[in-house]
Amino acid sequence: MSPDFIREALRQVRYPGFSRDIISFGLVKDVKCEPGLVTVHLEIATRDPKVPEQIFQACHAILDPLPDIGTVKIEIEVKDAPAAAGGMSGSVGKSSIPGVKRIIAVASGKGGVGKSTVSANLAVALAASGAKVGLCDCDLYGPSVAQMFGVDEKPMANEHDEIIPLEAHGLKLMSMGFLLDDRSPVIVRGPMATRYTQQFLRQVAWGDLDYLVLDLPPGTGDIQLTIVQTVTVDGSVIVTTPQEVALIDARKAVSMFAKVNVPILGLIENMAWFEGDDGKRYPIFGKDGGVREAEYMNVPLLGQIPIDIETRERGDSGAPVALVSPEKSKVSAAFHEVAAKLRSKLEKVR
Repeated sequence: MSPDFIREALRQVRYPGFSRDIISFGLVKDVKCEPGLVTVHLEIATRDPKVPEQIFQACHAILDPLPDIGTVKIEIEVKDAPAAAGGMSGSVGKSSIPGVKRIIAVASGKGGVGKSTVSANLAVALAASGAKVGLCDCDLYGPSVAQMFGVDEKPMANEHDEIIPLEAHGLKLMSMGFLLDDRSPVIVRGPMATRYTQQFLRQVAWGDLDYLVLDLPPGTGDIQLTIVQTVTVDGSVIVTTPQEVALIDARKAVSMFAKVNVPILGLIENMAWFEGDDGKRYPIFGKDGGVREAEYMNVPLLGQIPIDIETRERGDSGAPVALVSPEKSKVSAAFHEVAAKLRSKLEKVR
């Protein structure tokens, strides 16, 4: 029995609510193997007492049945993650970003549901109310903010060696897409992805913002955990389509944020229907799946966004559809309605 063998076995233990294991997250700090005794020491930063207990039980469930292992001792050192500025009790974020009043995480359990389109248009709609808004593209492997806002510049650094975010349509923007050529893939392992994510949050000169919208990658992996352990996230928005395969993964996203004590502001059903020239609604991906799912998960339904050709065209051309007057676009109106609900909910969060 060796420490390497024990570490490999512990790769089966997932961090509660996430798809990554405790070894990948670097939580296992030491493993000692003595005759008849194996001691595992972990360090966890959380304010949720259920997380250490769940990991403790999971470690024993994996290690205890191993042959000839003897006694298993799991030591968990819990480092308390401080509460958010302003006294919000639900957050496990490490701290706030200077000058940023509220941080909104837009997430999905599954790719291809239009999460980045929703993030971009929500940011635009929030700014239309007169707020100062930033949009951070945290999807390192599939960045899209550069295309959606028609930005092809490279960001510069200030005298403090901070990245100066680019600006378009009144928003401050940061994305891995600004740092790469159009066809260059992002090939980085988990630790490097974590480092980039922290840099986008901590080493960008965001300045004074009323809202910073984080466009998260799909899934429940290390980037999501890095974010909630690095900054105070005031609330999350879950994006799904009405289709069952998307709803299944939306539940996982809701569960993830619940486990790390990030308030869930609500669910958005994207691609809810297509409205034909005859004025009829055609539910291509199913009817009211998001409505039923929000009720099932006991989270607010923030809105239903229809499929619309103009939305795609404007996203490709760098001018999100929410820039259109709500009186002239039903999709723009839907995004502005969701943004108004978010503003109201965030006022109640803290």
